[in-house]
Amino acid sequence: MGEAHVRTPEGRSATPPPIEERAGRPAENRTLFQRLRSPRRPRLWFEILLIAVSYWTYSLIRNAVPEQKAKALDNADWIWQAEQTLHIAVEDTINRAVDSVTWLIVGMNYYYATLHFIMTIGVLVWLYRRHPGRYAATRLVLFATTAFALVGYYFYPLAPPRLMNGVSFIDTVVVHHTWGSMASGNLADMSNQYAAMPSMHIGWSTWCGITIAMLARPLWAKILGALYPVATLAVIVSTANHFWLDAIGGLICLAVGFALAYAWYGAFPYQLARQVASRPVAKAAPAPAPKAASRPEPEAAAVSARGKAAEQAAAARAETGG
Repeated sequence: MGEAHVRTPEGRSATPPPIEERAGRPAENRTLFQRLRSPRRPRLWFEILLIAVSYWTYSLIRNAVPEQKAKALDNADWIWQAEQTLHIAVEDTINRAVDSVTWLIVGMNYYYATLHFIMTIGVLVWLYRRHPGRYAATRLVLFATTAFALVGYYFYPLAPPRLMNGVSFIDTVVVHHTWGSMASGNLADMSNQYAAMPSMHIGWSTWCGITIAMLARPLWAKILGALYPVATLAVIVSTANHFWLDAIGGLICLAVGFALAYAWYGAFPYQLARQVASRPVAKAAPAPAPKAASRPEPEAAAVSARGKAAEQAAAARAETGG
């Protein structure tokens, strides 16, 4: 979506003012709530601190959710049966087929472990530098999506396909001895293995893909952005880390994130101005126009005397007939 702009009388493009100013409220008269709703220029130190603390809190809460193994396995069986009813239960077939191509599955293992974080941080940095007016709203979508996912982890523990009993899923990280999942091998104790619903790999990758597709200018970048969540879906299924329905859960969380951002800012993040509107500078009152110079009093008196003399001379000529 193109950058929002208006046209000045001279024909130049100008960044539209904040929402409250467009409604007729000057910036200096806005309430604290109204100022918080207006896009502001982000501060680098605050953003780094906020992201670090937020991810630490997210990991802490996610891993603090009780690992209810029995319930998580029961929920996985229910998901698998539901997908069979819907005729979409093909994750095991895809998992075994891709696992037979060593170079492909090993690449997917590393993709799953690394690109999830690299792309998300990269898009945040890009937004901060190139789209500061849209940064806070787009970041709010990401944070709200992640926060809503924590609710799912707590109330619906779910085992990933590779940990199911009685189904022939392959844990590709264990089989190929690669570093690809915090929930496999020696790293299993560092992460909650039964927090598969919803999939934040899908939630975050779709957030990245939409942001790039909407805001990037080159066509090739838009296409790659749109393909990124599709590739991520193929990876999470091929490595047996998620079901199809986990991906649907991630998209639902993302929809909640967009809804909250829209409710807060009154527009979708990509509809906001690219740059933060500068605070208007008060214009000085125009100087009063100079008054016409008045004639000095002696000169005015002389003019009046000459006028009276001329009138008297005209009257005298009229009396003498001349």
